[in-house]
Amino acid sequence: MSETELAENPNREKLNCGFEQIDPVFDDLMEEASALLSEQGVEDYLAGASLICMIGRGVEPVLSYLQDIPAMADHLGEEIVSLVSQTVWKFSRTINGKAIPVFLQTLPAVARRLGDIDALQSYFDIIFDMMDKTSVSIHGHHATIPSPSLSDLLEKMPYLISQLSLVNLKNWVDYGIRFYSTHPERQRDFFSLQSADSLAILQRERQGTLFYDHERKLNLYMQGLWDDDPQLVPYSLGFDELRKPVPYFDALGLRIPDVYDDTNDVSGIDRYRATLAHMAAHQRWTRPIIADNYSPFQRMAVEFVEDARVEYLAIQQYPGLRQLFIKLHPRPIEGACDPETQSCLRHRMAMLSLALLDPAHGYTDPDILEFVDRFHDAMANGESSTKNIAGIGLSYVARTRIQSDQLANIFFDDTEINYRDDNRHMWTFIEEGDEEESFDDNRQTQAEEEELKGLPPRHYPEWDYHSQSYRPDWVSVYEALHPSGKATDIDKLLDKHSAVLKRMKRVLELLKPQNYVRVRYQEEGSELDLDIAIRSLIDLKSGSQPDPRINMSHKHDGRDIAVMLLLDLSQSTNDIPQGATQTILELCQESVSLLSWSIEQLGDKFAIAGFHSNTRHDVKYHHIKGFSEHWDDEVKGRIAGMKSGYSTRMGAAMRHAAHYLEAQKADKKLLLVLTDGEPADIDVDDEQLLIQDTHKAVQELDQQGIYSYCITLDPNADDYVTDIFGNQHMVIDNVNKLPEKLPALFASLTK
Repeated sequence: MSETELAENPNREKLNCGFEQIDPVFDDLMEEASALLSEQGVEDYLAGASLICMIGRGVEPVLSYLQDIPAMADHLGEEIVSLVSQTVWKFSRTINGKAIPVFLQTLPAVARRLGDIDALQSYFDIIFDMMDKTSVSIHGHHATIPSPSLSDLLEKMPYLISQLSLVNLKNWVDYGIRFYSTHPERQRDFFSLQSADSLAILQRERQGTLFYDHERKLNLYMQGLWDDDPQLVPYSLGFDELRKPVPYFDALGLRIPDVYDDTNDVSGIDRYRATLAHMAAHQRWTRPIIADNYSPFQRMAVEFVEDARVEYLAIQQYPGLRQLFIKLHPRPIEGACDPETQSCLRHRMAMLSLALLDPAHGYTDPDILEFVDRFHDAMANGESSTKNIAGIGLSYVARTRIQSDQLANIFFDDTEINYRDDNRHMWTFIEEGDEEESFDDNRQTQAEEEELKGLPPRHYPEWDYHSQSYRPDWVSVYEALHPSGKATDIDKLLDKHSAVLKRMKRVLELLKPQNYVRVRYQEEGSELDLDIAIRSLIDLKSGSQPDPRINMSHKHDGRDIAVMLLLDLSQSTNDIPQGATQTILELCQESVSLLSWSIEQLGDKFAIAGFHSNTRHDVKYHHIKGFSEHWDDEVKGRIAGMKSGYSTRMGAAMRHAAHYLEAQKADKKLLLVLTDGEPADIDVDDEQLLIQDTHKAVQELDQQGIYSYCITLDPNADDYVTDIFGNQHMVIDNVNKLPEKLPALFASLTK
């Protein structure tokens, strides 16, 4: 292609590849790619083709990539564009580069069959593992003779992947490696399906019902019975040794195993139907509820009862599902779990779950019988929403709870219901942690704000220093979003302290990451890493495979801090201290505004909450700013709307703040407590009781890796604050200085 033609075709210029054979078909390839890929996808597509062009294997791998990747990306997602090019580049760094053309030629058929990018990555792992174990090393360090059978295996892969699940394919490949790794000819016979042994092992591994053989039938099942046409995405059961994956669904589709064995007189295809029916019922009837105030035991109980509810509704629509669900549901034996030595909660919940579905369950436990009746009454009266039915699960846990439920020795026999999904769709969170980012952030809606007001309490223990023991589930903490005021009021406060902000800005500039750290062993980087480059040159001269990662780059050594500011909003903050012209609450609003502005400049993770209490039964915890929120008008409005009242049960509030702070992934976690007095409440006569409980809470947070620090405005705090926080406190005698001192203190603690 001439320079003039290149100038007229900018996409061809982005493809850094000089093979003339590409030019006649390039426009057609780009037309297809542009139709199937996003703009970024097209950029990645051309970059990937340029990378493959650099491996030195001719034009054929480049053409295969250009022709096949758009359709594969349309089927599996655009992540595959870079994944394949990087895999081919990794392939080319080995001595088996001659097999790259057949690898790319067979990849579309394999990808269509697998149907999931995670499964495709597992397939790549199988290939590279086989490649490493069948390549021959003479010098003992680097393989110098390529695998004799890799190309044979890749040529047969479309057939193999149509006959075996990924885990069975891995078993078949491992057998060939184990018995023929030292016999090149027999190894080729095995992996090309020419030997009797190869065919026999293939037949042995062909077990169960493969999803790939019944995909169309299952799609028609979902369309016909559930009026749904979901994306069915298989996963392999053989690549996670510690925690076996279970079915689940999200916005990308329904995730189900790639193979099901026959079990309990139920065929593999009927197991697929049961799993899909269960998930379709959840999609139709389950609505997410807020998870934060439920303990793990409570969540498990709610999930068991909700699973039974949606199956009950599905059975009303399709009565034939009852026998299918009952056959697949484990049948726990009453009395099999010993409550003296084992945690029996799972066992009790599995019995209740079966009893809710099977009228002939045969259990005699009076609690199970009572709650089965309550469940069916609720269903008959139309009170069967997710939220309403959750109350039955919570009541059952509360009624049957015993101390041994806390034991680590959990009874699992006949409690795993493996056709059900993992219920991740049931829960949403007020404060999203890193592992919860997949949930939709609906906290802004009025409907959810109303729901927050009705959240069930979260229960915490309280330390009794007389008996040196905890009072279990003693304090009830209720939480909600703080009502909002006028954000413009906070903007006026910031204008008032503009001089302080200017000084803080200079301090903050010094706190921002300044140092660079080297990142070594990079294939691409800003400069050459001489040590690695010389070592690679020596390897090359000695006939060994050189390490291509001869570059290095630099990055800032950044801050990794999560901060929670916990505000005492008790009635005493409405007082005007001696020598001041504003209430303590107004001074807190100013100081919190300055601190929030400062932390926003640094980019640290930051949350604000307030608390007050009215006996142990009613501790209010108000969310003012979440970790996932920015310093915006909505947060300013909540600060402007801060109101105070009641008492100061500090230990429970600190434990609840730690519940959210612990979920943050950060090197340093800081809890700042701003208060104007000692812990106290109207139902406690012994003033030392809550002081000692708060001290215990500080110790608990320290064990969790959370550093607690108290800023107190009480001039008499020296009498008790050291007993609670040790040296981790500051007493501010002149409260008028609080707006300046709080940001400066934060800078000092986090420098």
